Amino acid sequence: MAVDVNFAKMNGLGNKIIVADMRGREDKITPQAAVELNAQTDTGFDQIMAIHDPKSDGTDAYVMILNNDGSEAEACGNGTRCVVSALSAETGRTQFTFETLGGILNADEGENGMVSVDMGMPRFRWDQIPLEEEFGDTTGIELQIGPIDAPVLHTPSVANMGNPHAVFWVKNDVWSYDLDKFGPLLENHPIFPQRANISIAQVQSNDHIIIRTWERGVGLTQACGSAACATAVCAVRKKLTDRNVKITVPGGDLFIQWREDGHVIMTGPTEWEFAGKLDAETGKWLRVIEDA
Repeated sequence: MAVDVNFAKMNGLGNKIIVADMRGREDKITPQAAVELNAQTDTGFDQIMAIHDPKSDGTDAYVMILNNDGSEAEACGNGTRCVVSALSAETGRTQFTFETLGGILNADEGENGMVSVDMGMPRFRWDQIPLEEEFGDTTGIELQIGPIDAPVLHTPSVANMGNPHAVFWVKNDVWSYDLDKFGPLLENHPIFPQRANISIAQVQSNDHIIIRTWERGVGLTQACGSAACATAVCAVRKKLTDRNVKITVPGGDLFIQWREDGHVIMTGPTEWEFAGKLDAETGKWLRVIEDA
């Protein structure tokens, strides 16, 4: 008989995260279990961060990331911060190295519960994002929504920040666009063979950008860490901002630094909600602790 999995329901600026402890086990949380968990009110989530035993020397864990549609994601910055907070509370440690489908991530918990994650180096070549066709300049590709002579959104910057991203730059308030309408169309556009995260970004100053994101395999989200990182590096490439920038998402503020060595550091808070146990195969769960 399978043993239930301990999990914590958390969030990073409203990005709904389930951190599941799969250490010491051979099984995985199934896509069906993910879909079932998301269908329940209390356990609706954006990503599951499933902590498995390390696969590689020098890492603390392998983290499998599942979107709420059951698909697997390469990276989740807000989710990684939640994993750090959970493991720090368990072990007293503040520094961790994780392996994910998208690569190795180093992270640490600092003062006031703020957690920083080294999201690695962005990739900009068309076949690294990837795109279905070649573009020499990925600071703005040919893609638009709306009438050809008056598009609503057009010419996004694209980048891979562990997963594919497209960032549309707008002059108007980001809330004035029907992202819930355009997001699914753009996420699944043929130009993105692995689908893409879609963000709308409005530059406020050389150190502040406001964004909203339609997250691949999730939908509208209160926060997407990798989207904030992708927006920041694309803004620098377009000479719109400095290399240190505050990214305001619907759930709050993330702080992004694109270091001179090419690495992107994302810093922000996390919040613990409650703990429980779940069945890794079916998604059935039992709440254990009511409050944080």
